[in-house]
Amino acid sequence: MQHCNVLVLYRVLKKVYTIIMRLLKHFPVFILFLFFGNAAYSQACTTLGQTPSTAFPVCGVDTFSQTIVPNCGDKAIPGPCSNVGGVVLSDLNPFWYKFTCFKSGTLGFLIQPDDPNDDYDWQLFDITGHNPNDVYTNASLYVSCNWSGNTGNTGASATGSGLNNCAGTSYPLFGSMPTITEGHQYLLLLSHFNTFTQGNNDGYKLSFGGGSASITDPVDPDFKSATTSCDGTQIRIKLSKKMKCNTLTVTGSEFTITGTTVTITSAVGIGCSNGFDMDSIVLNLSEALPPGNYSLSARMGSDDNTLLDYCDQAIPAGATVPFIVYGRQPTPFDSVETVSCAPASLTLVFKKNINCSSIADDGSDFRVTGPFPVTITSATGNCIDGLSSTITLNLAAPIVHQGNYTITLLSGGDGNTIIDECGIETPISGSIDFFVKDTVSAAFTYNLFEGCREDSIYLYHNGANGINQWYWTFEEGQNTNVQNPHAYYTTFGDKSIKLFVSNGFCTDSTELKLYLNHDTLRAAFTGPLVYCPNDLAYFRDTSKGTILNWNWEFGNGRTSTLQYPPAQVYPQADKERLFPVRLIVLSDKQCTDTSLKYIKVVNNCYIAVPSAFTPNKDGRNDYLYPLNAYKATHLEFKIYNKYGQLVFETKDWTHKWDGTINGTEQQSGVFVWFLQYTDTDTGKQVLQKGTTVLIR
Repeated sequence: MQHCNVLVLYRVLKKVYTIIMRLLKHFPVFILFLFFGNAAYSQACTTLGQTPSTAFPVCGVDTFSQTIVPNCGDKAIPGPCSNVGGVVLSDLNPFWYKFTCFKSGTLGFLIQPDDPNDDYDWQLFDITGHNPNDVYTNASLYVSCNWSGNTGNTGASATGSGLNNCAGTSYPLFGSMPTITEGHQYLLLLSHFNTFTQGNNDGYKLSFGGGSASITDPVDPDFKSATTSCDGTQIRIKLSKKMKCNTLTVTGSEFTITGTTVTITSAVGIGCSNGFDMDSIVLNLSEALPPGNYSLSARMGSDDNTLLDYCDQAIPAGATVPFIVYGRQPTPFDSVETVSCAPASLTLVFKKNINCSSIADDGSDFRVTGPFPVTITSATGNCIDGLSSTITLNLAAPIVHQGNYTITLLSGGDGNTIIDECGIETPISGSIDFFVKDTVSAAFTYNLFEGCREDSIYLYHNGANGINQWYWTFEEGQNTNVQNPHAYYTTFGDKSIKLFVSNGFCTDSTELKLYLNHDTLRAAFTGPLVYCPNDLAYFRDTSKGTILNWNWEFGNGRTSTLQYPPAQVYPQADKERLFPVRLIVLSDKQCTDTSLKYIKVVNNCYIAVPSAFTPNKDGRNDYLYPLNAYKATHLEFKIYNKYGQLVFETKDWTHKWDGTINGTEQQSGVFVWFLQYTDTDTGKQVLQKGTTVLIR
């Protein structure tokens, strides 16, 4: 019974603590100190996967399950959500996951707590070129996060909201999918927030999907190389990629050696003592292999697999890698790793390990000769337990000129050449040749020809230093691989032109940004729509653009090249007549535009209301309206019958009364009218009234 009471008390305390911890995600962190003190959680993480440097390697095809989450961590994590609202974010009870992006795009993932009442948080880092532990100090490694105070499933999805979801229940559990970049390395932190005991806690499942990026390596794993120790009692395997340590048996049952009775007694994955993956393996043999040529083959091990990568892709059973046992003889120069463009260092590869202590730090064991001077400043090995199969020569300046170069072995300042792991010195006579091409430049020139509705640009690249590949990228979709292209632009504004060049060895790229100024030329003018006898017609240019010339045609036989031409007169007409008025403008780009309007010349502009009208539809005097109201504005015209009833009204003088009311013809009689308007010449308001006889 006492045991049961303790268990109940424990559960109550855990629940209380969970509530308090959730409050911490919304209120200043000092509340924690009031209840538990500063060191309630801070303790070192010792379980693999709970530190950045021991992160789980993952890929995009599996669901990763973690059944328990040991308590540890609480190291502060920088980022845009750190210290927001007084909450200090930390890797509380963490697990870390590492992966490489093999195709750029958006990353989607789902975290499903085993207990739906658990609060899991996450933050993503881009650690390309960085030590994993830099996530604690370098805020620039941040990519996205979600520290929501809500419980349940979380992650990044197409329906998520925001890349920076900070602490608090106001933030959603799912964030937007972040964009990741091909070739970059990433760390994903999962933090189990609401835990209490010092024992294990409920876990979760992690799966990836829903985004356009790929974190699954498309390259199948294989052997890269195999060498032996000096005495022939070990085989050292180099793999083409990282493989899971737990797929290697301690007996090395995944391998067999052809052509000998010597057997493999044990296998050790390099780095597996403090990590999850390996790319190098040491096989210990039952006895020394005699000098000769051999082959190492992969087979199904006692654990029913060969070796598996993060995504459980296997080295095929039957895959082989040859190796040579040299015995006790000098280790010759073997090869130089593929030389890149403008190499600032050269890496030499040896068939047996070299004793690192025999490598002169100043690089005096080696000399590089060729058509241009090359100076070695230092030499270093990739040393493990004092041995290295490669030596890197660091140069004073990159090799940027084309030619054949030679690396020669010398007796260095330390009094020897290089000594292998068997203690045998390599003879001075060794040398290796390599070839370097010139560096290239993507810089180009151009001529821009601005047009009226289209701009064209001619691009020129000199093709120097053996360039044989060009790739031009235009925003208009006119991409091409010719050396000197010609592009057209029918849209204007900010533009970008990119060029990538290569000579098959060196590459370069550049980008030109320019602004294409659209010719905004538009011809326009104002002038009277109606011309009354004895008036003056004034026309004014309102065109847009940088204009050099104006050419007016007024339709009255006169022209002008002035921007503001003189007033025009038109002949009196017996009846209304239209005269065309045309303006043609010329821009600084030699573009032209035309505006055409018509002016109505009338024979009378005296406003009057007829004293009688005959709405019999014979085409003569069929309507009652103010005649010739060309110079009237704010016009109102009303008609009343003899009973004082309003039978017609309008504010448009061309809207005429046809002698009907609601479609019913009115009988002959006298009608009273009122006319009010503003005279456009004088600006005065005019009020007139009178009578008109309707005759049937």
